[in-house]
Amino acid sequence: MSLRKWTSEKWVDIANPKKGGGFPPCGRSKGEKRRNYPKCVKSSKARSMTTSQRRAAVSRKKTAERRSRKGKRPNYAKT
Repeated sequence: MSLRKWTSEKWVDIANPKKGGGFPPCGRSKGEKRRNYPKCVKSSKARSMTTSQRRAAVSRKKTAERRSRKGKRPNYAKT
């Protein structure tokens, strides 16, 4: 996969769903606060996942964060 293609894809944060449905874009703007560390996936992947699959992926991400030096650096968790 080329970097050009990867940057043109839309990535969303499945750890922080919006109240009206959908997900916020991955990444944070300056000064923005969110409840959790983001779990980012492509929007097409997020749409194809069930609620329980999204919950399990976020849970794996949280577990990986706890294991890595007390959350001082982001970790990859399988989706």
